[in-house]
Amino acid sequence: MSVLQPRRAAAASLIGTTIEYYDFFIYATAAALVFNKVFFPSFDGLAGTLISLSTFAIAFVVRPIGGIVIGHLGDKLGRRPMLVFTLVSMGAATLLIGLLPGYASIGIAAPILLVLLRIVQGFALGGEFGGAVVLTMEHSDARRRGFFGSWVQTGGPLGLVLANLVFLPIATLPQEEFLTWGWRIPFLLSVVLIVVGYVLRRTIHESPAFTEVKRTGAVDRAPLLTVLRQYPARTLLVAGATLGGGVTFYMMAVFGLSYSTSTLQMPRSTILLIVLVTMVVDCLMIIGFGRLSDRVGRGPVYAGGVAGMLVLAFPWLWLLGTGEPWIVLLGYLMMAVPHAATQGVAGVYLAEVYGATVRYSGLSLGYTIGMIAGSAVAPMIAASLVAAAGIAALGVYMIAMGVLSLVSALVLNRGARRGRRTAGPAEGDPAGPGGTGGSTGSPEPARS
Repeated sequence: MSVLQPRRAAAASLIGTTIEYYDFFIYATAAALVFNKVFFPSFDGLAGTLISLSTFAIAFVVRPIGGIVIGHLGDKLGRRPMLVFTLVSMGAATLLIGLLPGYASIGIAAPILLVLLRIVQGFALGGEFGGAVVLTMEHSDARRRGFFGSWVQTGGPLGLVLANLVFLPIATLPQEEFLTWGWRIPFLLSVVLIVVGYVLRRTIHESPAFTEVKRTGAVDRAPLLTVLRQYPARTLLVAGATLGGGVTFYMMAVFGLSYSTSTLQMPRSTILLIVLVTMVVDCLMIIGFGRLSDRVGRGPVYAGGVAGMLVLAFPWLWLLGTGEPWIVLLGYLMMAVPHAATQGVAGVYLAEVYGATVRYSGLSLGYTIGMIAGSAVAPMIAASLVAAAGIAALGVYMIAMGVLSLVSALVLNRGARRGRRTAGPAEGDPAGPGGTGGSTGSPEPARS
């Protein structure tokens, strides 16, 4: 394998994932700021905001279906073709949302079509994360797997950065122009990014691990059933481990945006800039933590990040509640540190739980289930809790999700250590979520 392939795979996965998350986050931003007025004008105040944010959550409900179908095909047909498919699907849906008439023009058809396009976005994103992580890690030497995998993990924050960069000048438009045509620009601009991402993803090779599986005739006939039958506990733990990081990220990216503009009366441009700066710093730290995991193990880094988010939940909310831009920025940067620790290793950490024949299916299923229980409902739960019991209730919610994540991560780490003590990783098998060893062509790990 060429020494350039790991870099090319990481770059292509990073750029494609960034584009897909850009599409995802411009929807999230529009759901927080626009869609309640454009597509649900008959609902006022909190009701309109909750309905608008519910369309954001619909994609997370569909994500497991996308993860199951695309992951299944990725384990049977290959990682690369599925990643091209997810990119094109997400891009087409995003472009059509930008062209969609509002409720004032076509009535009830507008929100119905919006929901359908959101479903397409969720289906595509369900297979994106697992495929990008798996392709990159299977191209990488085990000693640098955390480093290369961390580049893929920056796709989420970078996508949010791009979304905010586009929305920043648009947010300064007069309200009427912003609601009429301004919000559509980020959706229409995505077509340029789609073309670039498509070309890049067509240039990368299939992963060595899948190529070897296919060469030896070891392709699993029903990878999803294998995951459900042989690794149910492991998959639930993968889902549980994602809860804290997902909730924290969407609290900062979605709820914080909505709460600061509607309740704290902060200017849209100010909070968008705060999120933008935070995500840039987050990206740099993600790469640093990914590299650290190659030295000390991914399990300790991940668990440490989750614990940090637990400790900082209330301090972040207190700083956000001041409404003072510099103090709010301090709170965001503070929370970005533990978040980056989990994000920097999450992809490889969770992918190493599975062997090559079911890795795409297992990671996609476990991760997307975690996203439903965490990220999907987080903005709506946050808005409801704050309205009913105040900002303190939100802190309790963040801590509860963090505790579940920490327990899941610790059990995964313990299982990995026990597996290495009793059998040791087979030749070519990753060391597991707490370790750093392994190569790209791994057989199935011990069942759980």
